[in-house]
Amino acid sequence: MENFNFWDCEVWGIVNLLAVLMGSLLAANSLKKLIPPLKKSLIPSSVLGGILLLIASVIYESVTGNNLFNTNFFGGNGAGVLEILTYHGLALGFIATTLKPSGHKMGKQRSREIFDTGVTTVAAYLLQGVLGLGITVLAAALVKDLFAAAGVILPFGFGQGTGQALNYGNIYEQEYGFLGGRSFGLTIAALGFLSASIGGVIHLNILRKKGMNYDWCHEDDNATPLNLQEIQGKDEIPMNGSIDKLTMQLVLVGLGYLMAYGMMALLGSLIPSLKSILFGFNFLLGVIAAALIKGINNFLMKKKIVRRQHISAFLMTRLSGFFFDVMIVAGVAAIRINVLSRYWPIIIILGLVGAFSTYFYTHYVAKTLFPAYAEEQFLVSYGMLTGTASTGIILLRELDADFRTPAAENLVYQNFPAMIFGFPLMLLAAIAPVKPIMTLLILVGFFLVMNLILFRRQIFKRKSK
Repeated sequence: MENFNFWDCEVWGIVNLLAVLMGSLLAANSLKKLIPPLKKSLIPSSVLGGILLLIASVIYESVTGNNLFNTNFFGGNGAGVLEILTYHGLALGFIATTLKPSGHKMGKQRSREIFDTGVTTVAAYLLQGVLGLGITVLAAALVKDLFAAAGVILPFGFGQGTGQALNYGNIYEQEYGFLGGRSFGLTIAALGFLSASIGGVIHLNILRKKGMNYDWCHEDDNATPLNLQEIQGKDEIPMNGSIDKLTMQLVLVGLGYLMAYGMMALLGSLIPSLKSILFGFNFLLGVIAAALIKGINNFLMKKKIVRRQHISAFLMTRLSGFFFDVMIVAGVAAIRINVLSRYWPIIIILGLVGAFSTYFYTHYVAKTLFPAYAEEQFLVSYGMLTGTASTGIILLRELDADFRTPAAENLVYQNFPAMIFGFPLMLLAAIAPVKPIMTLLILVGFFLVMNLILFRRQIFKRKSK
């Protein structure tokens, strides 16, 4: 684009798209404040904003026959840009989350609870994978040309959110001919958010009828104000130095993503056959890069080479929230309803099975392994395993607004054990289209092993008795 005018759609398309995405978030947030049922639903504003755009897109396409986001106003390829934003939003959010300084020391009991939370996360992924893949393998034997491995997207859509659902849907569509794979994954993820909201509200109402005291539907205006120490940590660089503090956080996130791209490009050149899968793991390599940057920063701080902390926990939290909001609203808006016509029965079955199985499994685990704060642990686990970590926190705040229980900390620090144990699931998902039945059997075995680890104290205590 050597010669262009500033009024060309190529110049304004992505800006218009981002403005509309932000406008939908604002509209959704306003609707939640104005309409009591929406407020009580606990549905995230990002999901509601995406649904608003999806409805507008469906209406526009039914009237004109054209995709709303592929008009000149959005640069001619807005639908593709929505998927790109979803893809990058996942990795950028994880990088910002990983870069946050922790500053916590864990005792033996807390370390065990965090470990069990991570194992619970992976076991729930596997349960969703076993049920999802089992359903589509069975359906493929009955329905001609149905993609047998489609159900393995369930744990990525429910358990890991919009970005990973899009990643695997795209891999299956590009590499294995799963027509509509990207929209299939995005739709499963959207159903996960609805499951988190509806299931969470039902459970909170059950608790209320049982007489459990909690603050129902917190008003944003009544939130506890942040103190200065939460905004400006000890020894941190000033907000408005020679480089703005927010700019510094973006620099570090960008550096981490650049390192992740370098690793993906290098590994992709060495193993060309796995290039698409490697770039689907952009979030994982982003986490590795962020951990390296964080480690180097801590080393330089310890050796007094760098005397001021450049990473702000407060701003990194805000950035990760922004990236995840953009990822979700763009992902829901990017769903193409017209390419899913033949999949709706399977999608609805997967959504219902995913919601009920996750609800009952996480509730049983919470009551068995976390008796001191079972309901708080259940809400945060169920919310995360059907939506995102933010959804889990939203549900938890209704029961534990001040985070008096360790449930919120469990959610934050469980990522490391969950990543270690969950990595094989990502590899198995890559071979599922080739050998779906073998993959299903391995998932069943893996699920049994993870439950053996998770309930190790209960199982071996009984044996010893």
